[in-house]
Amino acid sequence: MSKFFKRTKILATIGPATNSAEKVEEVIMAGANGCRLNCSHGSNEERDQQIEWIRAAAKKKGRSVAILQDLQGPKIRLGMIKDNHLDLKKGNELVLKYGDFEHDGGMTVPVQYNLAEKVKVGEPLSMFDGTVKADIIEIVSDTAIKVKILNDGFIMSKKGINLPDTDFGGDILTEKDLADIEYGVGCDYDYVSLSFVQSAEDIVKLKQLLLSYGSTAKVIAKIETKKAISSDENLEEIVKASDGIMVARGDMATEAGAEVVPIVQRRLIALCRAHAKLCIVATQMMGSMVDCPEPTRAEVSDVATAVVQGADVVMLSDETANGKYPVETVKAMKKVILYTQNHSRIAPIMKDPVGEKSEVYDAISSATARLAETINADVIVCQTASGVTATTMAAQRPNLPIVSVTPNPRVANQLALCYANSAFVRPYAEDFGYDLAVELKASGYIQTEEGVKDLTAVIVSGDRDKVGTDTIKIRKI
Repeated sequence: MSKFFKRTKILATIGPATNSAEKVEEVIMAGANGCRLNCSHGSNEERDQQIEWIRAAAKKKGRSVAILQDLQGPKIRLGMIKDNHLDLKKGNELVLKYGDFEHDGGMTVPVQYNLAEKVKVGEPLSMFDGTVKADIIEIVSDTAIKVKILNDGFIMSKKGINLPDTDFGGDILTEKDLADIEYGVGCDYDYVSLSFVQSAEDIVKLKQLLLSYGSTAKVIAKIETKKAISSDENLEEIVKASDGIMVARGDMATEAGAEVVPIVQRRLIALCRAHAKLCIVATQMMGSMVDCPEPTRAEVSDVATAVVQGADVVMLSDETANGKYPVETVKAMKKVILYTQNHSRIAPIMKDPVGEKSEVYDAISSATARLAETINADVIVCQTASGVTATTMAAQRPNLPIVSVTPNPRVANQLALCYANSAFVRPYAEDFGYDLAVELKASGYIQTEEGVKDLTAVIVSGDRDKVGTDTIKIRKI
């Protein structure tokens, strides 16, 4: 393992294109560090099988792999439209009615969410990925609203509806989400991502719900609503309340405007680094590879930019879920990450990272990173029970590998998405970090520079039953 191994991680969505044990294994072997299971599609039984495949592939590779359950959230969709097509003209008035009724081809169409309970007259509404714009002009009944169409276009069955100015009042967990959460706590999920987050309160509610079920899954806030990014203060509170965020650029562009996405992405990555939280950059990172075997130059630049900005994770959606070249896409993304990290350092942030645990952890992590680079160490080894030591170390963005060792398999899986971390499960012992470094050198997993015999490891450890992490050691192996 070189000092320039893949420090930015890859999260791959599992879907029809990868829905087999063989394809899941190929994607993981190609470089995916985590797999996203999207609750918007498929059944619980399918996801159970996918989890089994992922764990089997991870075991075969000898590596921890994270599994993320992506809740659908209040993803508002049209119902079934006659002939799957309805032409709309500027000035048309369209009624959107909650229910599963049969559309007759007219100007009253079914919607899978009761908009009448949430929207206000005058608020904007868009459909079909923003291609049809409208204004809400009337609340027709308890279950129906009327909108005025602002441009020519057409809509199709089950296409999404966006409401950038609508306040859902903290009510973003739908009945489907609640059912998926209840089922998911009995599954092997490491992360749960919450869609359409508007405030820190949304995250707190989900955390409390997971806690009540006894779940140890961490919560990822998907940033995609206009309200979430309405102020720097609101955005920072969401970051602080969550265990990590996902820059969900698709719906964010539709709700807030495509021009805001690059700025919000940069701001979120910096906030996550400052607060030692996980940051995932998602949507269309290599979108052309759904149909083409090579990425565009713009997509390569997009991935490289996320790497230089210091994102923990770059995510693939349709590329691995529905694309023709899922494995090739992972390999192409890994190639970009490696080249970028070999030829560019991570952009600095304005302030030193501050984690949730204590100032001691932050100080030790900062000192360890500086020490390791000063003495040209080969690896940083973190002994960790909860994962906090490893995440605060990763927030420093050291320019060399981090190997984490923990007795907790859940922690190891969660660290699989953490910047620069390779996590291993071993029984707790006072020096199990040193023992792991010896083992990994012997196996060739950690390698010294050419011509150098001894491996230099900086080991961060402590007494888990007393003060926690409090010791930095330099060891030649």
